[in-house]
Amino acid sequence: MHQPDLAALAEQTGLGAAQVHVQSLVSAGLAWSLDDGRFIYPASMIKVPLAVAVTVAIAAGRLDWETRVVVDPRNATVNDAPSPIEPGYATTVLELTTFMLQRSDNVATNQLYDVLGRERATADVQALGFPETSFRRKLSGDLPLIDDPEATGRNAFPAHEAARLFAAIAADRVPGAAALREIMATSWWDVKLSRGLGTGDSFAHKTGDTDEVAHDAGILTLADSSRWVLVVYTELPSSEENDLRFGAFMRMLRPYLHAAWPGDAAGGPANGAPIPRDPWSTG
Repeated sequence: MHQPDLAALAEQTGLGAAQVHVQSLVSAGLAWSLDDGRFIYPASMIKVPLAVAVTVAIAAGRLDWETRVVVDPRNATVNDAPSPIEPGYATTVLELTTFMLQRSDNVATNQLYDVLGRERATADVQALGFPETSFRRKLSGDLPLIDDPEATGRNAFPAHEAARLFAAIAADRVPGAAALREIMATSWWDVKLSRGLGTGDSFAHKTGDTDEVAHDAGILTLADSSRWVLVVYTELPSSEENDLRFGAFMRMLRPYLHAAWPGDAAGGPANGAPIPRDPWSTG
């Protein structure tokens, strides 16, 4: 089987020194990675393990999806999408989690930091086997940063742990996995890797953006029924131009995924074929 040169794909599509993980959810051991281990700020990707911390707390009986919460004014910050999650708003844990994953709502995220407790949430996620993931600071949608007296540094959720966590969510190895998949399948931000999907493909995913990083990761189901985890972390600033680069990367990767799946090779080149050129590529 011809293995994709992920570094070449990233270079040709302008993603730069990206960290990329591709893992089959059907064929054990079929996985490709490009990761130098350097720290890359996760931005809103941190919301995925925080959602898992919510489901752990529910499974332990400390919370319920319908637990009532009133939004604290201290958690207010800028959001990229319209949201009712504002100071004084009466909501539930389910609504906070949904808005956090679906719309990437920063206020909902900050409120869940308070509901869960960041130290307890970190311990719960690390106990699941993700020792490098930590919740250290509430999120800010813009400068100046939100006042957070309990901050202990920058949040951490490395790309390789993101790949393993999405695989665990896909395989129901964490509490509430089906609910999390359902929410992420309704993402409002299908602007990166989703732009490279083909007819019949679906992607339950989460994006992360700041002025310094742009990421996309999730559970990809192709029209041929093969299922994959795909994680792409970059140190590109958030922009429409860079979003298009993610779509180009997905279009160039898909033939390799089809070729690796015996159920349907219609979407891919013959094994050993050269890297397909994408018409948008700057390489």
